[in-house]
Amino acid sequence: MSPATSPTPPPETAPPRGLFTAIAGLVVRRSRLLLVLTVVLLAGAVVLGSGVADRLRSGGSGGVVDPSSESSYAADILEREFPGARPNLVLLARADGEVDDADVARQGRELAARLADERGVTGVTSYWDTGAGALRSDDGREALVVARLTGDELEADRTLKDRIVGHFDGRQGDLTVRIGGSVAVQNEQQTFIREDLVRAEVIALPITLLILMVVFGSAVAALLPVGIGVIAILGTNAVLRVLTSFTDVSVFATNLTTALGLGLAIDYALLIVRRYREELAAGRDTPAALAVTLNTAGRTVLFSAATVAVSLAAMMVFPLYFLRSLAYAGISVVVLAAVAALVVLPALLAVLGRRIDAWDVRKLVRRGSRKTPEPAAPGAAWARLARGVMRRAPLVATGTLAVLLLLGAPFLNVDFGTADYRQLPSSADSRVVQENIRDHFQGSPTGAIEVVTRDAPAGELGDYAERLSRLDGVIRVDGPTGSYQDGRAAGPARPGRTAGEIAYLTVVPGVEAVSDEGKDLVRDVRAVDADFPSYTSGTTAALIDSQAAIGRGLPWAIGIIVLATLVLVFLLTGSVLVPLQAVLLNALSLTAMLGAVVWVFQDGHLSGVLGFTPTGSIETALPVLMFCLAFGLSMDYGVFLLSRIKEEQERTHDHKAAVVEGIRSTGGVITAAALVLSVVMVAIGTSRITNTKMLGLGVALAILMDAMVIRTLLVPAVLSLTGRATWWAPGPLRRLHARFGIREGGPAPAAPAPAASDTPDASAPPTAADTSAPVTQERERAGAAAGKQSG
Repeated sequence: MSPATSPTPPPETAPPRGLFTAIAGLVVRRSRLLLVLTVVLLAGAVVLGSGVADRLRSGGSGGVVDPSSESSYAADILEREFPGARPNLVLLARADGEVDDADVARQGRELAARLADERGVTGVTSYWDTGAGALRSDDGREALVVARLTGDELEADRTLKDRIVGHFDGRQGDLTVRIGGSVAVQNEQQTFIREDLVRAEVIALPITLLILMVVFGSAVAALLPVGIGVIAILGTNAVLRVLTSFTDVSVFATNLTTALGLGLAIDYALLIVRRYREELAAGRDTPAALAVTLNTAGRTVLFSAATVAVSLAAMMVFPLYFLRSLAYAGISVVVLAAVAALVVLPALLAVLGRRIDAWDVRKLVRRGSRKTPEPAAPGAAWARLARGVMRRAPLVATGTLAVLLLLGAPFLNVDFGTADYRQLPSSADSRVVQENIRDHFQGSPTGAIEVVTRDAPAGELGDYAERLSRLDGVIRVDGPTGSYQDGRAAGPARPGRTAGEIAYLTVVPGVEAVSDEGKDLVRDVRAVDADFPSYTSGTTAALIDSQAAIGRGLPWAIGIIVLATLVLVFLLTGSVLVPLQAVLLNALSLTAMLGAVVWVFQDGHLSGVLGFTPTGSIETALPVLMFCLAFGLSMDYGVFLLSRIKEEQERTHDHKAAVVEGIRSTGGVITAAALVLSVVMVAIGTSRITNTKMLGLGVALAILMDAMVIRTLLVPAVLSLTGRATWWAPGPLRRLHARFGIREGGPAPAAPAPAASDTPDASAPPTAADTSAPVTQERERAGAAAGKQSG
């Protein structure tokens, strides 16, 4: 750069004392040491996290069940007293002829005996040993062997992989055997999730790098956020591995935490890098630029991490370990992403210095051009959009609100259910087995309703079983006193169903377990009077209990999120009305996501394009997870915009001009950050598991709707309508905000001296924009700088 174009160094201003100034000093003095420690820690994270996949739980049984519910209590008794009572393994054996042929029957009995001899297998029951019609297909060519793999999910999974798969499937004499049951479904689900996650990372990283290269222009600057994202991915596995030592962690945590870790790490790094380049362009040296960057962008990153963490923490009010484990894991990864952006990234910047602008990819575009075009005013398009929206505020607000409510309308017809084998691709072996049982057998041996009784006299127990067998939708009831159909005895006594004062009955349903009819049947079973204690368990009973638990916890979770939002936005703005607007507009940003979840995944629209099987219901816990996650992320972008508008309002006391300036300064950076995070979520949404697909695509839609509709249309329209009243607060609250309000620190960057030539030097570093304004959050300031960089 020639002397004529060198920026005039800004006047020396001592940075404010505090945490971020201390971090800046540390990374400047010990940058290489910090990077060496980072490499060592990453190596440890790779080793520690290498086996995490084998320690995660599917969440298929206990993950979405209230451990204090009736169904859990009954399940615990059955597991303790009758470990073989709840089969989770099914061998579907198909014969070349009839399963009743003598030679086939002999081989079937040998197959069942061999299975019973395996360690970790109990309760083996086969058609050939019992003659039970429910274990024989309607055409007589298939039969079932059912069993229980003992232990928890992890132990059962190990037994399946080590002793069942490869030993009992495939051709077994005259029988062709396929493996099914809940344990097989969970095993295949975990396998698909691991494979899909690797593919998602391969998809997301190159696209993200391309977006960042467009935003930054410099390949070095673009690589840094991706590098921080890789650190977050490796650290995520280590975090999950540590968490599995203290609590059960759902296998879906790998998708959520990888998306959060990669997306937020890149998002935060984007903010830090852009603000650092702006400070260099203003003429500061590396130490001063880092100090200002961390006191501005660093505060924004910390505030953003706190916002997302609070939303995820709300899931801890639910007793379901699926949600609680995702809260633990999500919060941990948010902290990891923030630490990587606030410590590791500044250390890299301290080493690179002004080489951050190396490898300028824009030169390839400019090569061959005789004249560098005059750059457009930064954020001009966003400013024009904001002015147009505010001129037509009533129309825009009404129209946008109507569209959002229309998009969310399908959620009014939501039907909550539980995940089953239809989550898997149609070609998965365990799904094929379950569908075969559903279509060709009388009732599902793994979908029965279990009823545990205590202190029941034998005579009364028989009468109770008879009454249960008369219920609509019941094929038969098996109990200690015999089997019953339509209120009549239909089979011999089964004394193995009694252990001391405990007995259990099995209600075999003739309806789909996870359906409205199945839930009605469970309620009917629980409503049958008995003079002794009885407890109902099973898949459908657990679903009913989990829905009740979520219903009890949901007001608390929403209350935590709303209260935290109100407090944080008030501390940021000092207004009473703005926090209320933030809550309402954030909620509106989720309407499209929730409506799409029902319209697409429940009702089945686009199921052929997206490659999944609609089940007519939505996993009960999943909308809660999606709401907490998407609300936190959209709150991040909302605070971004509001803080910039608030700063301009205080500086100019011109409400409409402040709104326009806020949109102009933040529109580009919010859009870039939303694109990066949505790319990561869409990559997660390419999964072959339906719930993972729903999570990724749904949250991606919410992010894009918030960044491109709520923040650009509805927010300026509503602020235009509320006018100066937007910033009102009563005296006591104004004084409270004056004392505890959140403000940025650090000096404003100085403007560079004008170039000697009227023609801008396109190869020079970008200049800082709007330096007359006080310092604001990095994301807001970076929007202006990005306009000149991309110009």
